[in-house]
Amino acid sequence: MNTSFEKYQKRRLRSSYFSVIISIALVLFLVGVLGLILIKTNSISKHFKEQVVMTIFLKNDAKNSDVDILKAELKKADYTKSIKYISKKEAAEKYSKDIGEDFMQFLGENPLKNAIDISLKSDFVTPEKMEAIEKNLLNRSLVYEISYDKPLIDLLTKNIKRLTFWMLLFSAVFTLIAVVLINSSIRLSVYSKRFTIKTMQMVGATKKFIRVPFIWKSIQLGFLGAIVAIIALIALGLYVNNLVPELNLLSDYKWFAILALFIIGLGILISWISTFFATQRFLNLQVDELYY
Repeated sequence: MNTSFEKYQKRRLRSSYFSVIISIALVLFLVGVLGLILIKTNSISKHFKEQVVMTIFLKNDAKNSDVDILKAELKKADYTKSIKYISKKEAAEKYSKDIGEDFMQFLGENPLKNAIDISLKSDFVTPEKMEAIEKNLLNRSLVYEISYDKPLIDLLTKNIKRLTFWMLLFSAVFTLIAVVLINSSIRLSVYSKRFTIKTMQMVGATKKFIRVPFIWKSIQLGFLGAIVAIIALIALGLYVNNLVPELNLLSDYKWFAILALFIIGLGILISWISTFFATQRFLNLQVDELYY
């Protein structure tokens, strides 16, 4: 009889733990999905920023040695991702191909200038930083003019700031919801053992002695829930990559590792804090209050 009852209690306890793990995993999985979207938004904005090109037009009398020095300095500059030198002859050939006729035949000369195209690193693609780079380069005696799409940079910067703000706000709200939901699951788990807690207290066990096993168990449940959530995230990423390879959701290993650590930390932290306050509440209740 006692053996059957003990087996029943163990099955009930395992079922309770399983439901808590699944609840934590589902909430953390949704947080992880939002994190993946945030990471991808950042990489997409970085990609678009690094498509921006600043073109330096050189004076016709610029010496080759001076041009080589400028190219070497640009390659070493903090803001440079890559550079490309385009001679006036190459530019004329490309322009003639674009318009479908040789414009130099009726002009008699090539009006275009030698140029250097600079692809900037994403951190430097802002109106203020690009304007500072432009002013610095215009001080060079061999530089004739600098050209880039200023309205596009303004629009791109404003839209990225707006998108980042709303994504961060949404992430904060969703994280708060995750905290509340995980807290509810842990509190329900502790609530089911409230009579055990009170019985241990009545036979002389200290609050710390009673609390520690509950906290340790909840940390384990939080960790397991986080691991399940991360595995589900990886599975989702691989599935989406098969459907839409261009998204490449799991390509940024560094940020995905940070996201995984955040999910594990969040699962453990919320479980620990929730269990601490839940056990504290039941330890402070009177016996007759446990029934309400």
